[in-house]
Amino acid sequence: MNIPNVNLPNVTHVIHAYRVAPWRVQRQWIGNALLVVVVFAMVAALYLNVTSRTAIAGREIQDLNEAISASQQVSSDLQTQLAGLTSASSMEERAREMGYRPVETDELEYLVVPGYVSHDAVDLSSSALPQLNALTIPPEYNQSLLDWMDERLVSARRYQ
Repeated sequence: MNIPNVNLPNVTHVIHAYRVAPWRVQRQWIGNALLVVVVFAMVAALYLNVTSRTAIAGREIQDLNEAISASQQVSSDLQTQLAGLTSASSMEERAREMGYRPVETDELEYLVVPGYVSHDAVDLSSSALPQLNALTIPPEYNQSLLDWMDERLVSARRYQ
């Protein structure tokens, strides 16, 4: 086995240099320790930055939710006021204050407009709808959940 030719004077020179100047080793240890401290400080600063931004965003969301709730409250209040102002009794009272009165039947006058065709009224009463009975409805829609389960259990017993 061949041992590579090592330049021994260089190795002994380096060892001798470290023995003569131990402060170089101490400086390397201090440099490494400071590097670790700086890395930890950077990680801590990054963590603090992310955490503070998250907290600020959460607070802004809470503020916006409160603003939405306040706006909904104001909107509901205004809708309530509008309902009160446009109620039949309130409108009738204000109309009387303005000098209006209910019309009498002998005061009504109807105008005939040539060319106007009235639309037929839509009848939504139950008599206008086609009557459905049990014969016109498919049996799937007449069966209750309990009936369906009973049918399934009976058919499962037959196959056993």
